Amino acid sequence: MEPDGFFDDRAAARYDETSPELAAAFSPESIEPVVERLAELARGGPALELAIGTGRIALPLAARGVEVHGIDISRAMVRRLRDKPGGADIPVTIGDMATTRVPGEFSLVYLVFNTIDNLTTQQAQAACFRNAADHLLAEGLLVIEVGVPDLQRLPPGERFRVYEAGTDHWGIDEYDVESQHMVSHHFERIDGGWQLSSTPFRFVWPSELDLMASAAGMRLLERWAGWKGEPFTAESAQHVSVWQKTS
Repeated sequence: MEPDGFFDDRAAARYDETSPELAAAFSPESIEPVVERLAELARGGPALELAIGTGRIALPLAARGVEVHGIDISRAMVRRLRDKPGGADIPVTIGDMATTRVPGEFSLVYLVFNTIDNLTTQQAQAACFRNAADHLLAEGLLVIEVGVPDLQRLPPGERFRVYEAGTDHWGIDEYDVESQHMVSHHFERIDGGWQLSSTPFRFVWPSELDLMASAAGMRLLERWAGWKGEPFTAESAQHVSVWQKTS
């Protein structure tokens, strides 16, 4: 696998061109509550974004006056970030978010938009928690936004679920329930033809994340169903969780 992993120039361009699948995530209505909440949780201190990507959250957060640093494995994504206003001013280290260390300590480390699932083993996900804790000041906060595994929609014995069916894009998730692995398949109409791209993930349960946090010396502080502090319930499709460093 090349250093960019699955996030090469084509994937980076697709991110910034805001395909129908991503358009909602790039809307001001989606970004503003994320930035507002993260700025509040940073409590005036510096923040580190794991998998900073093309700067969807980092740039508006920096514009709010938060000192933002980043880690990302994809040079292609970071090139896109650098080309945007303010992007050249954000320090970014190229590397794996589970193991890469950057100088300094931070009030806040955050990982959004399901990106913890890009680490495809439990060991790598647990290492990411340890790495986050190593970057945090005493009583600093780790924030993760991730979906709740959607297995209730999967009939017994079925492996595939179509989550988007459009004129120019079909999205199909392929599940391996036993291993907690999944592959997100995207069929896109490009230049009159269809192209397939597939990205592997490992879905993870909230309680499993809490255990990883505990092992890394952190405790659960808050869990919401969204960035506006909506209550987390059994019906919640995602969660925003906040852990605090205790040791």
